[in-house]
Amino acid sequence: MVTKDFTVDTKQLIDNLKGVCTSYGLGNDGNEFKIITQVFLYKFMNDKFSYEVKQIDSKLKHAENWEQVVAGYSDSEYEMLLLKMNPEGAKLKRDHYLSNLYNNQDREQYAKFFDDTLRDIAIFNNDIFSVKTGTGSKITLFDEISQFITDSSQRDSFCKALINQLVNFSFEKIFNQKFDFYSTIFEYLIKDYNKDGGGKYAEYFTPHAVAKIMANILVDAPVSNVTGYDPSGGSGTLLMNLAHAIGEDRCTIYSQDISQKSSSMLRLNLILNNLVHSIQNIIQGNTLLMPYHKVGDKLMTFDYIVSNPPFKLDFSDYVADLDTKQNHTRFFAGIPNVPKQDKDKMAIYLLFIQHIIYSLSAKGKAAIVVPTGFITAQSGIEKKIRQKLVDEKMLRGVVSMPSNIFATTGTNVSILFIDKTNTKGDIVLMDASKLGTTVKDGKNQKTLLSEVEEQQIIDTFNRHEAKEDFTVVVSYEQIKEKNYSLSAGQYFEVKIDYSDITHAEFEAKMNSYTNNLDQLFLESKNLEAKIKEKIGGLSYE
Repeated sequence: MVTKDFTVDTKQLIDNLKGVCTSYGLGNDGNEFKIITQVFLYKFMNDKFSYEVKQIDSKLKHAENWEQVVAGYSDSEYEMLLLKMNPEGAKLKRDHYLSNLYNNQDREQYAKFFDDTLRDIAIFNNDIFSVKTGTGSKITLFDEISQFITDSSQRDSFCKALINQLVNFSFEKIFNQKFDFYSTIFEYLIKDYNKDGGGKYAEYFTPHAVAKIMANILVDAPVSNVTGYDPSGGSGTLLMNLAHAIGEDRCTIYSQDISQKSSSMLRLNLILNNLVHSIQNIIQGNTLLMPYHKVGDKLMTFDYIVSNPPFKLDFSDYVADLDTKQNHTRFFAGIPNVPKQDKDKMAIYLLFIQHIIYSLSAKGKAAIVVPTGFITAQSGIEKKIRQKLVDEKMLRGVVSMPSNIFATTGTNVSILFIDKTNTKGDIVLMDASKLGTTVKDGKNQKTLLSEVEEQQIIDTFNRHEAKEDFTVVVSYEQIKEKNYSLSAGQYFEVKIDYSDITHAEFEAKMNSYTNNLDQLFLESKNLEAKIKEKIGGLSYE
């Protein structure tokens, strides 16, 4: 009940911050998501700092006002307190505290004071919390939030309004909560800012059910000290589910995404989910053109890879840079041609699949969302990729999902599972298209899977269990015989129902059919006679 109530309170805080933005003309503005997410993060970091220092010094834990006690520390004592903190936690100076911003609202140029405080926090924690671009420059934690208000006379009151929403709320009660709580909060926090639309590289939010299925099929046994990677990371839904399935303290996360907005959201997701140690591995840049993660001159390989890449996208402006001798091994099946028209329909996902296969470690596993058409295409790059997976025995299986599992696209999707060792041998092909319940999501239809259905998919797949009209377990040779098709429906047995009858019953049925036919033929002759009679009565006048 405490968690449920706190979830409601947290969502109310987010709504209140959005209300402030709307009141100052920033509702649905392109910068609103920066304001909301960064102010939310500032509050979260303040409360996390308060929680952690109280664990270090019992005097602070039992003090009526811990900040007053800290104010009496000498500079060296305060520095020692910071040194004792978790190295992955945000370090705050005493003038960084939320209370300091709240208690100084009467000072002149308050907006500058507000911005300077957040900027100094970002500088003070730059080595831990900054996201790097593909060229090595750093994107700091906070922007100058007041600058998003074009009317400078309104900036002070805007910043005060934001601060006033934060003071009567605290995260300290829920820092013992785990992934499910924070994933709910994160999805609510960014739900208006991570939709399909608005630009060449539109972000897609992978449904939680899809992410959970991918992670729990990939991680079907305990592991530790492993790496996880998403070459089109987005806001991190897939990576967070993967890390949760492995254990946040047993994995290191890597990601690259061309969108600065997505990279910032992923950083926030990592902070909320105790994965701060991986922020340094979050890169904003073009994965296909300039893959960042390398060991020496070679691309880094990973133990687990998850991805929901963009399916169709115009990459014609750099296709020549991809089609090089150095990339022939990475893009082994080829690069999609540039059409004379409809360049935005170039199948960029085929490049991501090839990049993922190339980036798998010797024992690596991957789960990739693909358009369902990929699994049956009779020729081209699609078939070459499937052929490699089968011929080199690294295909683990496919799950074909229900239609409209993504509300933002009508494309039917499947999940392709790859395992470089595939110790279980045979391949699981699953048709889960009949599962789920259809609901209205805005103007779109969306299919929702229940928790029971999610677990049914996971358990059936991991047990390599064949179920009528649901799953088949096939060999690599059987797939070759079907022209490398990965559609479960092509392997289902065609069953003919029959029942035993006696000779007398057979004769009775045949007599019944004969009598019915005789009656129908008689009616047909009568109808023919009437038609001829009517035609004969026609005359030309």
